[in-house]
Amino acid sequence: MADKDELGRRGEDVAVQYLEGQGLVVLSRNWRCRHGELDVVAAQGDRLVVCEVKTRSGTRFGEPAEAVDGRKIARIRKVTNAWLAAHRVRWSDVRFDVCAVLIEPGRPATVQHYREAF
Repeated sequence: MADKDELGRRGEDVAVQYLEGQGLVVLSRNWRCRHGELDVVAAQGDRLVVCEVKTRSGTRFGEPAEAVDGRKIARIRKVTNAWLAAHRVRWSDVRFDVCAVLIEPGRPATVQHYREAF
């Protein structure tokens, strides 16, 4: 399990570096509440961007983004509402993205950024 956790942390680091390179300002990482966790919460201008990061070491069991299903989407939306309430922020627009990170042995990490994924 530690290897999977380490892969996830590396993937989130890669995704954050990518998002910051795209001009987003990271506000929270791994924010938790009783309903679940948000991987990355960022701002792009006056838009809040909630980004789910999925990392894999290969595609044998499918592409990383395929792991974001209906149940996961519902949980992310619920946790986002909790984040907004906890931070007393009222954003005019919230965008939900997915960063699919592939970290294959011996290759550079790649990021597929799906804007407005759901």
